[in-house]
Amino acid sequence: MNNETTNVENNQDNESAEKWAELVKAVHHNGLVALKTYFDDVDAQVLNQEFYGPVFVFQVKDESNDEYACGFFLRELVTNFQSGSDPAQWMASFFIEMMKAPGGRALPKPPASEDEAKAIIDKLLVPQCIAAVQEEFAPEQVHAGLDWNEEHGPVFEAGFPVIRDGNNVCAFPLHLLYTHLLLNRDPADLLIQGLYKIREEHGMD
Repeated sequence: MNNETTNVENNQDNESAEKWAELVKAVHHNGLVALKTYFDDVDAQVLNQEFYGPVFVFQVKDESNDEYACGFFLRELVTNFQSGSDPAQWMASFFIEMMKAPGGRALPKPPASEDEAKAIIDKLLVPQCIAAVQEEFAPEQVHAGLDWNEEHGPVFEAGFPVIRDGNNVCAFPLHLLYTHLLLNRDPADLLIQGLYKIREEHGMD
């Protein structure tokens, strides 16, 4: 009986592994097709990220043959492909934004040490997020900075002190924002989206 149970479990594991591989392959293909509606020269690779699973890195060349790279998480690509909106436009927007600065933009080199990672967070990530959030909602007062969460460890938190009742802050794990930075994505986008949701909930817009 035990043997049979183990075989069934193994088959289920194999099936789910196959389905997973098919999903990754399909998302990789759909991403290429989507970007090719905007750019002639598109390439892609799938990296496996320890915390977030498959990360899809797309490279696009402009007319000057300069290459720009940008990474996306599996879940956000699946969500966008299934949303009924225009995933191609959404994906292309990141490259169009980067191409405003000519000369190409490869993915940043991952830090070689913890000290290097800490320096990137302290000197680049945190100031960039604070500045972007404050600029987006100026002249309104916005609280923005690092905090500690029991479950997620260090988080970046942003919120509106003017809201007294109900939820007035959004917070994202520092590691997630840092990963966005390494994928040539603006980590402040997550915070700004979160803050707009809070404003919507409180009828501020």
